[in-house]
Amino acid sequence: MVTTIKRYLFLVLSALFISSAAFANNATVSNMTMTGQDATNDYVLVEFDTSWENSWRTSSAPNNWDAVWVFVKYKVGSGDWQNATLSATAGQHTAPSGSTITPASDGKGAFIYRSANGSGTASLSDARLRWNYGTDGVADDAQVALKVIATEMVYVPTGAFQAGSGGTGTYEFTRTDIIAGSATQAGGYPTGQGQPVPSNDSWPNGYTAFYCMKYAVTQEQYVDFLNTLGRTQQNTRTETDLASGITSVTNRYVMSNSSVVQYRNGIRCDAAIPATGTITFYCDFNGNGTGGESDDGQHIASNYLSWADGAAYADWAALRPMTELEFEKACRGTAAAVADEYAWGSTSITQATGITNGGASNETASNSSANCAYGNHASVQGPMRAGCFASTSSDREGAGATYYGIMEMSGNLWKRCVTIGNSDGRSFTGSHGDGVLDSTGDANASSWPGTSASGGDLRGGRWTNDATHARVSDRTAAYDTYSGRSRGSEFRCVRSAP
Repeated sequence: MVTTIKRYLFLVLSALFISSAAFANNATVSNMTMTGQDATNDYVLVEFDTSWENSWRTSSAPNNWDAVWVFVKYKVGSGDWQNATLSATAGQHTAPSGSTITPASDGKGAFIYRSANGSGTASLSDARLRWNYGTDGVADDAQVALKVIATEMVYVPTGAFQAGSGGTGTYEFTRTDIIAGSATQAGGYPTGQGQPVPSNDSWPNGYTAFYCMKYAVTQEQYVDFLNTLGRTQQNTRTETDLASGITSVTNRYVMSNSSVVQYRNGIRCDAAIPATGTITFYCDFNGNGTGGESDDGQHIASNYLSWADGAAYADWAALRPMTELEFEKACRGTAAAVADEYAWGSTSITQATGITNGGASNETASNSSANCAYGNHASVQGPMRAGCFASTSSDREGAGATYYGIMEMSGNLWKRCVTIGNSDGRSFTGSHGDGVLDSTGDANASSWPGTSASGGDLRGGRWTNDATHARVSDRTAAYDTYSGRSRGSEFRCVRSAP
């Protein structure tokens, strides 16, 4: 008799993103199950519904769409969480009506997106991803737990773009057209500031299509990440000392190593933790000791992320870091550069001077005209909610959106990128994470800048900086290799398009 994978426990985990005060994107995964097991060929179909609001696809400029990057984590019995290997063949997955599934060639996940032009809420039922569990060494009758994770991303198409704005930004590239897909080709790399050429053809210079996270990693996303790690890995990826043997925690706000919320980071653990087992983390922005409430800051962009933290998250999600040329492409798109422009394509900027509904899913700026958190305003002491400036009536500038619809690329938090400005950055090959960290909790991906952050840089400014740092082409911190956790740094993952 053919045995089946036992339905031991099904956990549903979804990445929640909020894009406006009135309409939340809420990328969700629900109604998950396993079906159609083939014990001869060792696969099973992971079935689920997914939805997200404010979705789009357009065949006119900017000729792109948004998507969810879906990957699956599993564990056998009480073992560690692992990344499931999905089929790399599109026809072996089942796309819901009105959608397309494009799997990654390495089997680490799949993109799901609209198959025709449209906008509004994407509600997709009965998506099926084929998990080749035999490839992962899972037995036919194993007791497994699953998590299906969906992350909103935006497609940035292949095409020429301009690097440098022709403006006054510090260390700005001399404006040049990037018209080739290899950084080593003529027309494939920027000029100015004595910029040398990368030594490898695969350095991602922004010309070739990629997907970029629509928002920064949020505090809820980082919590979800931490809660799939082992104890040693959890200790590495937080600032508070949570090493094995510790059972009592005073500084429960673990990213800032503080007993109270610092600069709007509400990621927390309990005061009493197991001596050797894994720790459960949660968001508690309001500080009342109860996690996951409606105003606990789940949707606030996660600051206090070091380069190593962000790289570990990217590796775990089977994504990769973004290069600084991909940053400029994601902001400017194919439009002509405007000297000293911000991510929304103009030189106009309005500072957020306060926060309404702090920590809630509808958190927004108190002044409705604001489109950027910058300038260290006394009433905005930390990052704001992902997508907080967009509304149903806002245009690109009002929403603070890039040419392709990516949010908060100017201001809020520094975007950690791979620099073209030193040899460590130029050795990056654009390889993707494999979904697995090393035993200490660091990324194990090849060619990435290491934990020292040499090869990393900071782009786009943060809430403490003046407006000039928020300009698309300003490279004030392009040679900054600060590796520690900062109140002003986020991480934004990308993936080369399949």
